[in-house]
Amino acid sequence: MIRMNKKIHELAVFIEFIVGSGLAIFFHLVLHNEQAAYMIFGVGILLSLVTYLVREDIEKLKAHMIDRYQQVHEIPFALAQINDSECQAKAQEMISITLKNITLLQQGYIPLEEIEFYLEGARLSNQVTGRIKAVDPLTPGCFSRGALLNFYQANLRALERGVQITRIFVTSRDTLADPEVQKVLLSQHLDNVDVRLAFRDELPTTFDISGRDTNSSFDFAVYDDRAVTVVFTQTGKYYGRKCSQQTEVAKYLHLYELLEHCAHAVTVEEDKVVPASEVMAQTS
Repeated sequence: MIRMNKKIHELAVFIEFIVGSGLAIFFHLVLHNEQAAYMIFGVGILLSLVTYLVREDIEKLKAHMIDRYQQVHEIPFALAQINDSECQAKAQEMISITLKNITLLQQGYIPLEEIEFYLEGARLSNQVTGRIKAVDPLTPGCFSRGALLNFYQANLRALERGVQITRIFVTSRDTLADPEVQKVLLSQHLDNVDVRLAFRDELPTTFDISGRDTNSSFDFAVYDDRAVTVVFTQTGKYYGRKCSQQTEVAKYLHLYELLEHCAHAVTVEEDKVVPASEVMAQTS
């Protein structure tokens, strides 16, 4: 069909050229009006060129409109062909999830599965030149999985390049006594990570960002104030998301500053990482 339309288009241009040339020849040979003949021939050529270009634009616009129409109606047409009610319900559920992900993409966030999430974090750690500002929930067993260990190795390489890493662990005082938790804290402290502790019971009642509050598992990192990776609070297909939109990055920088204001610097006391302020209070 497209090939046929192109042939008709080329034939129409050829016919216009023949008609214009024929009229010019008629005026020249029959009517002996050379001036009119040259004028008709010139105008005929120009008209053929104009109509050719107009047809080209119309064909391109037509193809573009057909493509857009198919894109817009492809999913509704596919849904209309599902006859089974259970399959139709599942399809609607999948469409709903897809729309949520598209909304994230519109905001500049890229949804990532768990392996992709920590791979992206490692990539950003390898690129960072100034500072990583991280917030993590502190629970037994954290930083023990393979993906997290590889991500932390990228953090260590960044430290060797002179990058400053501050990691605020959001936890409770009861969790702080767990030996596995202490192992994580001591390891990162000795690796020259600037470890801070933020206790949930000391945080303000709410944080005005993305509906987060003190019951949320704060888990994000900001790289050179230009990119952020965030773990979803609810489990699903995607583990987290990445964003480089400065307006969105600024929200997490603001949240980081609020947490940093509430966080405690740490020190090592009897092979345990504890808030430095509490050690100072005991010695004074």
